[in-house]
Amino acid sequence: MGKVYYISKNVGLGLLALAAVALVTILALSIAYDKEKARNRGTSGDGTGDSTSMPPTTSSTPKEPWDRYRLPHSLVPSSYNVTLWPRLTPDENSLYIFTGRSTVEFRCVKETDLIIIHSNKLNLTDFNGQLAKLTSLSEATAPAIQKSWLVPKTEYLVLQLQRTLAVGVMYSLHTEFLGELADDLEGFYRSEYTEDGVKKVVATSQMQAAYARKTFPCFDEPAMKAVFNVSIIHERDMIALSNGREIATEDAVVDGVPVRTTTFEPTRRMSTYLLAFIVCDFISIQGVKNFSVSLQVRIWARRKAIDDGQGEYALNITGPILQFYERYYNATYPLSKSDQIALPDFNAGAMENWGLITYRETALLYDPVMSSTGNKERVTTVIAHELAHMWFGNLVTVQWWNDLWLNEGFAMYVEYLGADHAEPTWNIKDQIILYDVHKVFGIDALASSHPLTRREDEVNDPAQISEMFNTISYSKDALRVFSEPVFARGLSSYLNTFAFSNTVYTDLWDHLQKAVENTPGLHIPHTVHDIMNRWTLQMGFPVVTLDTRRGRITQKHFLLDPDSVVDRPSQFNYTWFVPIKWMKTGVEQQQYWLLKDTGEDWVLLNTNVSGFFRVNYDLQNWDRLLSLLNTDHQVIINRAQIIDDAFNLARAKIINTTLALRTTTYLSRERDYIPWESALRNLDYYILMFDRTEVYGALQAYLKKQIQPLFEHFKKITNNWTRVPAGHTDQYNQINAIEIACSTNVEGCRELIKGWYRQWMENPQHNPIHPNLKSTVYCSAIAFGGVEEWDFAWKMFKNATLASEAARLRSAMACTKAPWLLNRYLEYTLDPSKIRKQDATSTIQYIARNVVGMPLAWNFVRAKWSYIFQQYGRGSFSFARLVNGITTRFSTDFELQELKKFKEDNVHVGFGSASLAVEQAIEKTTTNIKWVTANKAGVLTWFTEEST
Repeated sequence: MGKVYYISKNVGLGLLALAAVALVTILALSIAYDKEKARNRGTSGDGTGDSTSMPPTTSSTPKEPWDRYRLPHSLVPSSYNVTLWPRLTPDENSLYIFTGRSTVEFRCVKETDLIIIHSNKLNLTDFNGQLAKLTSLSEATAPAIQKSWLVPKTEYLVLQLQRTLAVGVMYSLHTEFLGELADDLEGFYRSEYTEDGVKKVVATSQMQAAYARKTFPCFDEPAMKAVFNVSIIHERDMIALSNGREIATEDAVVDGVPVRTTTFEPTRRMSTYLLAFIVCDFISIQGVKNFSVSLQVRIWARRKAIDDGQGEYALNITGPILQFYERYYNATYPLSKSDQIALPDFNAGAMENWGLITYRETALLYDPVMSSTGNKERVTTVIAHELAHMWFGNLVTVQWWNDLWLNEGFAMYVEYLGADHAEPTWNIKDQIILYDVHKVFGIDALASSHPLTRREDEVNDPAQISEMFNTISYSKDALRVFSEPVFARGLSSYLNTFAFSNTVYTDLWDHLQKAVENTPGLHIPHTVHDIMNRWTLQMGFPVVTLDTRRGRITQKHFLLDPDSVVDRPSQFNYTWFVPIKWMKTGVEQQQYWLLKDTGEDWVLLNTNVSGFFRVNYDLQNWDRLLSLLNTDHQVIINRAQIIDDAFNLARAKIINTTLALRTTTYLSRERDYIPWESALRNLDYYILMFDRTEVYGALQAYLKKQIQPLFEHFKKITNNWTRVPAGHTDQYNQINAIEIACSTNVEGCRELIKGWYRQWMENPQHNPIHPNLKSTVYCSAIAFGGVEEWDFAWKMFKNATLASEAARLRSAMACTKAPWLLNRYLEYTLDPSKIRKQDATSTIQYIARNVVGMPLAWNFVRAKWSYIFQQYGRGSFSFARLVNGITTRFSTDFELQELKKFKEDNVHVGFGSASLAVEQAIEKTTTNIKWVTANKAGVLTWFTEEST
């Protein structure tokens, strides 16, 4: 049974009275809609209009508090009462709107005659010439508002008072407002979908990082935690959801419209970016889990998705993962419910709103018949990631966004623990090497990288905040230097000490230090602060070099381009305390901490890849390792890391390129997924650099030689492709075998996939392709086919009822080699009725990934930059990936000059959250040019000789 709430008669009457007041208020706003829209037009956009909307002149150097992006420290909110009424049908101007009112109670902690609160793109109601009403909650009278105005640049509502607020006194600020329920995927927005031929609209929200201010005026910084009392007015045939449980409903008729007001329990003390508001006609499946308290667990989605059983898997794993985290954190789940909802339109993969987690459909829904193993793994890891945030991020929150990694890096690491608990046979913890460590190495080896923790003054406006949601913050795994038991004890102490409040990274170091000191027999050579600060306060990572001839081990800052200039100073001179796991004559040794040079004759370092560093050896030791790979490769347990280290050391000119390529000659005998995936990702760089040159033919011939035994292996163990490999990662490696075999024209591969696709085209109701293989088969068949194959995929895409199937087809259609089809597809990204806004930038990236599509996508983005930036550039977390995606092949002087000109030509437009990505694209292109120039001839010779 779920937890039951009993409400006394007096409390119940009070709630109904509040709801009635809300209805009257919202009715008044609705009736006055046209009048308010005209009157406040100047207050919502450019700051022009009547006198109440004109901010003082700003300069490049902020002189007034309202010109600064950070709130003053004079007011601290304690609670909000928020009522919202979204309209799910357009008004006479074809706009979807919402109206609402909010009252925030706050304490004055520092004398001030200003109230500065966030408000963005809201039409505020005029109260006798002012944009808000101020009331004192003590016996003293509140000062009168002398003047009020909006500051669009810093997104503030400013109230100038006739006298100062009294320190220690509580006040309330009341606002009433109207906003657009736009389709921009930010703040309170609308999502649309079609079900049974009927268009349906959902009102939903995304507040992270700085979008709560688009929904109601609020103190929109993570440290400004408060309790939120929420009511939502909605159509009676819809349901309303928010962070808390529903505690009351009341039906009424407003302006001839029958509506229902749903009131929710007060939230726990929390940050504005974790709020969620949803109105929809979705249905749910639910269960009640017995934790330390009874907990209601529900999965919400479109009716058809739930009816088709697509939410069952998420429901089944949520309880076990939450229970695991309760034990791991040694902290009770702090809420009375756990709602998770799959949305048709959602910009991020998922969002950890406290008690109401929102997801893309592909991240929450799983169909046991049509979904692949990869889809199932994605659902598991994303759920584990978001549930990890319920404690780390939500219960305890970073003080400011410069420490974002403390939220996201931790959740990215712990998601593997939660997913491993839910699916222990997958051995998913091994894949952290591929999914995170190798991925972040590529970014953190650039001179334009940044530390995990940045200075607060480097992260101010919303675009800079969004820019922090990058690979460094998510995947740089600085926390893995301690053993699990010690880390868990320190973490538990940290969470219980700072519950419902905010921290900075040093608070975590303090509690990890206590855990170390309280662990008998554990000794580390330096304090946690000394060790961890080197990994968080300076960017990059070291390459550790072992010279077995001299018995010496050293470190230095690793840069992909050793000639690049690092202009970010470091108080630690780019040295690190490095945890060395090492193997000598096949036996693992005790961990050693490296700072200074030492003298040991080790053979293999970083054996379990627990350290965030690369490893180099003297040539004799490299030769011994390569010989071992070619004779008894399974003796080396970290083969994937050896391959990845070698290729990147070669790009950094630390070892010879042919030495790196030699790490792949044993692959014809390799059957494990992780080493193969590591090799293919590194060889993919060679494909990107050379698939427009004469090197490509020899490269393809070499790949064909290496992949053919793996293709034959899977053909045999699957009984000619009629069975699914038993192992979780074997299923992934089967995909690699088919994809590379078909691209290199291994005999029988192309005929196989074209036959499967043709069977499907002839009978669209029966798809003979196994879900695991669909992405590869769709892409290859469309690449080898023409307009008929493409148009069939488009038809199946538009009719798909499973989000993961639609995603596979959307990606595959970018594989065509027909330029006119690719150009048509690029144009589709501008039309939300064809490609959803959430998918537009990733679709352009897919097209750019195609060697034929790359120049088309580059030209398209340059021509449409103003529009693309307006739609996605100011705050989209995925926007930076667009710039990285379209420039990933750039490796000529001409392309570098085009990129620099693109930057110069669009300074007036801006780059928003992709500003750093543009700088990194220029740096990577420069590095690519140098590498290709230095290595093209030698690489061609090597591939030619080894492919025979």
